Amino acid sequence: MTSTIPMPSRSGADNNNNLVEMAWDPITRIVGSLGIYTKIDFANNQVVECKSTSSIFRGYSIFMKGKDPRDAHFITSRICGICGDNHATCSCYAQNMAYGVKPPNLGEWIVNLGEAAEYMFDHNIFQENLVGVDYCEKMVSETNPGVLAKAENTRAPHEGEHGYRTIADIMRSLNPFTGEFYREALQVSRATREMFCLMEGRHVHPSTLYPGGVGTVATIQLMTDYITRLMRYVEFMKKVVPMHDDLFDFFYEALPGYEQVGLRRTLLGCWGSLQDPDYCNFEYKDMTEWGRKMFVTPGVVVDGNLVTTDLVRINLGIRIMLGSSYYEDWEDQEMFVTHDPLGNPVDRRHPWNQHTNPRPQKRDLAEKYSWVMSPRWFDGQNNLALDTGGGPLARLWATALAGLVDIGYIKSTGTSVQINLPKTALKGPVSFEWNIPQWSNTLERNRARTYFQAYAAAAALHFAEKALEEIRAGHTKTWETFEVPDEAISCGFTEAVRGVLSHHMVIRDGKIANYHPYPPTPWNASPTDSAGVAGPYEDAVQGQPIFEENDREHFKGIDIMRTVRSFDPCLPCGVHMYLGNGQTLETMHSPTQTLTGE
Repeated sequence: MTSTIPMPSRSGADNNNNLVEMAWDPITRIVGSLGIYTKIDFANNQVVECKSTSSIFRGYSIFMKGKDPRDAHFITSRICGICGDNHATCSCYAQNMAYGVKPPNLGEWIVNLGEAAEYMFDHNIFQENLVGVDYCEKMVSETNPGVLAKAENTRAPHEGEHGYRTIADIMRSLNPFTGEFYREALQVSRATREMFCLMEGRHVHPSTLYPGGVGTVATIQLMTDYITRLMRYVEFMKKVVPMHDDLFDFFYEALPGYEQVGLRRTLLGCWGSLQDPDYCNFEYKDMTEWGRKMFVTPGVVVDGNLVTTDLVRINLGIRIMLGSSYYEDWEDQEMFVTHDPLGNPVDRRHPWNQHTNPRPQKRDLAEKYSWVMSPRWFDGQNNLALDTGGGPLARLWATALAGLVDIGYIKSTGTSVQINLPKTALKGPVSFEWNIPQWSNTLERNRARTYFQAYAAAAALHFAEKALEEIRAGHTKTWETFEVPDEAISCGFTEAVRGVLSHHMVIRDGKIANYHPYPPTPWNASPTDSAGVAGPYEDAVQGQPIFEENDREHFKGIDIMRTVRSFDPCLPCGVHMYLGNGQTLETMHSPTQTLTGE
């Protein structure tokens, strides 16, 4: 594990504006090679400028060409070692559309159970064992000792639900390796991975997930094994949600103005997830209808308003911009798709028509500085830099506004999402309600992640019940045959853990002619585009105030790190930059400390 933060560069200070250049590269406690480069005005405690960089080229869109499309989900799951199953699932959705195959209902319920387990696993381990460290006693004592002192004397409003008397007790429980809750969350993550493996064979690269369904043998015993683990997770959530509410509410109280940290205009995208097999046939012509039947509703939210829930419109609005990326444009190259299956025109900058032309070069923060492209969504007038709110914020916001989900365990009301958890071994029934917040900011991204863990658990209860109904009725088929066409265009939409995920495929002569996966982090980590629009990380960080109590010489950048991590960054695979001549950078901050917390 590497944690490298250069000392403040006096040579980097802007003589006119008294700005200090500071960089964090690589960012730790995330997945992959993300660097954040800033200019900070310490006199006014504000981040003035931010650039988000990624230093590795992957190239999946290049080597997918010419492959047998039936291999697409096995290959693309290797894009990521964290959410590979999300890629496999999205690829299977795209293949189902291309092949014209509808999986049996039981097969789709099993996929939903696997994806719900992935949400529970990944959100838990990131929230409690990676993000949680930013709010633990050790970290707060080093960055805001005044806040810790206040926390010691602040009773936790929901002490009876989670068992921690003060906010400082919650912070202590989050200390890495030594904190009680930190260790408990690690054990919970193990059980959720077991749940996933029961449904899809292997985590995170599924071995029983295919286009047309799954190879999982569905039995009552299989579902019982899953449900016993699920109910333990449900009981865990009855403690987690009120605990995090207490922690995040405290930061607003202890640091007036903290809502400005990570705040950006509300521009949220959600592509929907967890199909309803009673409605979903994976045909493009019906995508608007079956998209709205998803158990997480697709939607684009602009300034708090739900612009659309139409997956066809969402699809046609995607634009891939360059600007600050290390690529040549494709303006003069082939258009693979001019019109979608409904006859709608398709833009040259749409993923169906994208060409990947890498051009490696020296990083120049004034020109080209990242391997990440700049996905945008065209609303008819502007190319919007949507973010995912780390995944859960956009999912809950779109689902709440749409008011389309009502399965007993979950109900979207138009202004909120109600989550109803049943009686468990040690706790009675509990209901939570996530209300649309005032802000799209750091704390609300983190809060939404906790609520979506409960949402995923509640949804899994519904899926398990539906799967058991199929098994008991003797409908045990989980896979449907198909044939690969000579020509096809298709798309798959779902939500990876961190947010929007799409796979676009063009088949010619029975082989892949073009294939472009777009996971959430290219949206969130995108650099400034050709129109001068900053990406979400950059936009959320620049302009935010600094509340850290350390002076410039001992600055850790905790408010900046909290903002970046609130998006749940994932830029696989990570690399370390060689500086030459064995140069050693001074380590100022270790993100998880040692086993003893020192």
